Amino acid sequence: MQTTPARYVMIGGFLGAGKTTAVVKLGRWLAAQGRRVGLIDNDQGSGLVDTALIASHGLPVEEISGGCFCCRFASLVEAASKLEERARPEVFIAEPVGSCTDLVATVTYPLRRLYGDRYSIAPLSVLVDPTRAARLLGLESGTRFSPKVEYIYRKQLEEADLIVINKSDLLSSERRGSLRNSLATEFPKAEILLVSARTGDGLEDWFQRITSTLQAGRETMAVDYEVYAEGEALLGWLNASFQFEAPAPVPADHILRRLAEAIQGGIQSTGGEIAHLKMTLEPNDSIGDLAVINLVRNDYVPELSQTCESPVTNGHITVNLRAEAAPESLREILEKAALGLAASAPYTVLKIEHLESFRPGKPQPTHRMASRA
Repeated sequence: MQTTPARYVMIGGFLGAGKTTAVVKLGRWLAAQGRRVGLIDNDQGSGLVDTALIASHGLPVEEISGGCFCCRFASLVEAASKLEERARPEVFIAEPVGSCTDLVATVTYPLRRLYGDRYSIAPLSVLVDPTRAARLLGLESGTRFSPKVEYIYRKQLEEADLIVINKSDLLSSERRGSLRNSLATEFPKAEILLVSARTGDGLEDWFQRITSTLQAGRETMAVDYEVYAEGEALLGWLNASFQFEAPAPVPADHILRRLAEAIQGGIQSTGGEIAHLKMTLEPNDSIGDLAVINLVRNDYVPELSQTCESPVTNGHITVNLRAEAAPESLREILEKAALGLAASAPYTVLKIEHLESFRPGKPQPTHRMASRA
């Protein structure tokens, strides 16, 4: 039995900010120090790339699907209890849905008040993709989400204790300074940090902060739940998985790139805007081998974060696509991309195992508390 409260660390941020990469890095950093960790992944749908990715790093993980932590509070507590049975974590790391906000009032304050003897609550970190943030603040031109979607983005930043500018390795010193200053001016209650989950720059200081300090109390922000719901309803969600087979070995990254580029082209042609496309390819005959690709906006290139060591002849592909587009449009785009992959030798798609597309429902928090206990 644990005699001291476990640390509860929540890392939020909009779709495509790099949360999962940061969560994995934090989990491995803690494990290297000999500290027991448990991760809780969260999404509106099921069949998550993130869960497979986290598990591929040997980290214990529980998945909560069908709604955000705020609307699945009992499931969040239950997931933590399951992890306690399996791994007795000293630190829980929770990654909420990328379109979710109002986490302080609906998650961390209720945890403190109802389960304060079990958890000590870390400051809320909100990661940002620097290009998305710069466009939101009018510092750079480029494609953007509609105003009601951006309402959610701004509310995430407003409630943050720490705004963490991720992917800082991609920024010049001038862009870095301009973005940091603008965020500090618009969201003065938050501390601004610069990190790169990819290279590791700045991670040590951030990790030390969230594992050694507690969330300070303050009045929670006002949220217009009608606008919030309308913003989420503009986003299309798609989760899919299917098996493929090739008559000769082919690089896994080649398969994922072809599929990602076809999906990207389809969304661009319909006027939608990609929030995040994640795909994995797991060979059927190789345990623990996993290729992963990400695309975080229309005007970018798909990026591989992991690849399989050897070419593959068959495997399991999982697709998680979030975009400002109609769900039925996303379904058509994926089906067309999969058919195109199957038609271009040497690939043959054998079977679509799972395919769901939908818009998130209106958020209805289980608890909402205006201030900390």
